Amino acid sequence: MKPRVILAETTQPDGSALVLHEHDGRPYLTVDGVQTSGPSTRASEVALAQIGTSPFRPVRQPRIWIAGLGLGTVLKAALEALPQKRGVFHVAEPCAELASWHRKYLDPTPLEDKRVETGSDPGVGGLAASSDGWHAILVHADTAPLLNRKRLLHEDRRWLTAAYDHLKPGGLLAIASARPIPKIESNLGRTGFEVIRHQVDAVPNARRPRHHFLWLARKGKSDDA
Repeated sequence: MKPRVILAETTQPDGSALVLHEHDGRPYLTVDGVQTSGPSTRASEVALAQIGTSPFRPVRQPRIWIAGLGLGTVLKAALEALPQKRGVFHVAEPCAELASWHRKYLDPTPLEDKRVETGSDPGVGGLAASSDGWHAILVHADTAPLLNRKRLLHEDRRWLTAAYDHLKPGGLLAIASARPIPKIESNLGRTGFEVIRHQVDAVPNARRPRHHFLWLARKGKSDDA
């Protein structure tokens, strides 16, 4: 049996322990011993980026906001889905050490793409980092940073309202999760979004299919091109 190796570890701003592991050539992250980003979330992270950005492939300057860096899976898939040279991809990651782990252990990293910018605030302030607004806001509930008091982003009504306000007309808030999220559709609807739910195969081509979930919450109709 191949050993599990701890590559790096740190304490996050909220006091939780973030650890980068490697097993059989595959990296994964844990927070306080619970796996957050790795092989178990890869399929839904990729689907989140691909489906959440798909309406904006014709846009000349797509602007995408991503909650957390994780292993870079969402960021990498979004960069590939939207190859426009003038795109902007903002990653809100409060753990500064994570970027250095990418460059040391996960090279090549999508952080080297010139279209990527980083910030430390996944909260309301981070959403308001630019007055230009966002075409898509991408959140994987299992890998995204937490708000103060360790609340999930989608659980905070103030954050949902800010996400709505800082999306461009026709913009999407896309939220993925490995499990159903109680009341998320009604909470998004009360915020003003039009919501559609998708199911994603957690392990493509598995003998026993297991589903992750993806919610696409749209803000009105698009007037951008």
